[in-house]
Amino acid sequence: MNDVARKVSELPVAHLPRDTLQEKVFRQLSDLILDGEIAPGQLVKIQALAEAFGVSTMPVREALKRLMAAKALTVVSGRSIGIPPLNVDRLDDLRRIRIEIESIAAEWAAPNIGDDGIAALNDQLSRMESATAAGDVKGYLRANRAFHFIVYGAAGSKSLLSIIESLWLQISPYFNLLHGSGNYSASNEQHEAMLNAIRAGDKSALKAAVRADIDGAYDVLTGLLD
Repeated sequence: MNDVARKVSELPVAHLPRDTLQEKVFRQLSDLILDGEIAPGQLVKIQALAEAFGVSTMPVREALKRLMAAKALTVVSGRSIGIPPLNVDRLDDLRRIRIEIESIAAEWAAPNIGDDGIAALNDQLSRMESATAAGDVKGYLRANRAFHFIVYGAAGSKSLLSIIESLWLQISPYFNLLHGSGNYSASNEQHEAMLNAIRAGDKSALKAAVRADIDGAYDVLTGLLD
């Protein structure tokens, strides 16, 4: 053992926990984005995030770098961070990929969703319906995310779920813009169709409902961009 290695081995260094502070901050920020808590046009500051999480700015900066690399966030001005602008080409690309990936996940998940999963989905659907009636955008978006990820999580593939999450990090903030269009009510119909297809074990109907849900949001967002 050389002198450097010996000195290092003699240090009272404990093994770092897997769930590091940076990872916790990254997870919290990701959850905020996925739940639509950071809407397009809304700015957040690094210092404000650090204070909210009760940490220094360093883990916040590192987490933000990862989210910017994933195209979920961007620097808007100075130390202000926001949701990247959306254009038709990017929206088209996300739609095509989501339809393929999320349809596969739903197909894989269908035989794995038992009574407990169906009950959880039914609960989230009720939450979405209540939120739609009350005009509660944030409540709707949280339940919408929970509903979809209960389904996709049942596919049993961490790799597939990670891909879907990366896609949702890019598109889910824009679901904030759908509430005035009637899309939430239409989307609830597709969620109910998904749930009925799962109950019936009909993979084709499930994939069709997933696609219709994605296309419904796409049509509204395309109109807003135009």
